[in-house]
Amino acid sequence: MEKVILNAEVRKETGKTKVKDLRKNGLIPAVVYRIGKECVNLKIKTRDLFEVLHTPAGENVLLTLKAKGDKKKERPCLIKELQRNPVKDNIMHVDFNEISLTEKIEVKVPVHPHGEAEGAVKDGGVLEHVLWEIEVECLPTNIPEKIEVEVSPMKIGDAIYVKDLNIPPDVTVLNDPELTVLSVVPPAKEEVVEEIPGEGADGEPEVIAKGKKEEEEIEGAPEGEKKEKAKKEEAPPAKEEKKKG
Repeated sequence: MEKVILNAEVRKETGKTKVKDLRKNGLIPAVVYRIGKECVNLKIKTRDLFEVLHTPAGENVLLTLKAKGDKKKERPCLIKELQRNPVKDNIMHVDFNEISLTEKIEVKVPVHPHGEAEGAVKDGGVLEHVLWEIEVECLPTNIPEKIEVEVSPMKIGDAIYVKDLNIPPDVTVLNDPELTVLSVVPPAKEEVVEEIPGEGADGEPEVIAKGKKEEEEIEGAPEGEKKEKAKKEEAPPAKEEKKKG
């Protein structure tokens, strides 16, 4: 993996107001963490961080932090977390993990399909990307930028699993080998709406149509007949008289 240098400066400014002023001046507050060690507060130029994030490795980039005012001249680091503004999406804060170049670490690597699936192009199928990244263990210097998968030969019904991925020999995959990464599924079928047996000409069930007809007959009847029909509908059913022995 390419070695990328990121220049920074030890940060003494703390608190919301001072940190806000840093951002106004084109700087991003950052913190470097190391297990069992005291963390280091830094400030980085927004432009410099932007350039680092747009290397082929993206957020998995292996950095060499050179901070003015730091006791250590260089710190090998990986980006732990990028905190973004939920509205503007600009970076508000960065957390780094200082690492050892001789100790293996666990990271997530993106999976990139290459080409166009035959089943999608010729037969109208859909290429489904199920697993977008895989978890691997390796030395920091061996982190793959991405795992490319050739999908051109894939037909409808074909699938690529974790076990099928082309992984470098010095990298260990931690995911279940039987997990599906990509698959080509048949095109979605259009649903046909079938008529329900017993419907009237207007598409409504006969029971409803009959009820409407009865209502219309009552509405069109003379006032006396309306009241008589209403009484009959409202009256409770007559009880049967018990026969005397």
